Amino acid sequence: MKRIYLFILLISFAGFTGYAQKLAKTPSEVLGVKETSFDFGSIPQGRPVTHYFTVVNKSSKPLLIDNVEASCGCTTPEWSQDPIAPGATTQIKVGFNASSEGKFQKTITIYYGEKVKGLTISGEVYPMPTTSAPPNTSLSTLKQ
Repeated sequence: MKRIYLFILLISFAGFTGYAQKLAKTPSEVLGVKETSFDFGSIPQGRPVTHYFTVVNKSSKPLLIDNVEASCGCTTPEWSQDPIAPGATTQIKVGFNASSEGKFQKTITIYYGEKVKGLTISGEVYPMPTTSAPPNTSLSTLKQ
């Protein structure tokens, strides 16, 4: 009976050791992002907007962002070409031109090393009035 308990204990211990080794081999995330999405809310048509995404190098080596791509030409990302020091932060500026009316959701892809990370921006573009406000006729009656 004692041998059975000892056998079960040894098998359990071997299973936990294998699981711990598997966790240790899992690669850790080296590029941290404070937020992965941003909603601009309602913005007027034809008025460009920008947002800054903050990223941090969580590794012990300098990290270089190879490229940042947007899902369409209406979205323009800008980023530093310099390596990010370990533990340091940098910002990725994302501009949206708001030329088309309606709801939008755009993706931005960050390429670093052999990895990628995705960001999204969203909002709704409302049309601007095509004419100025009509004259206020009640002002002329007040002057009389």
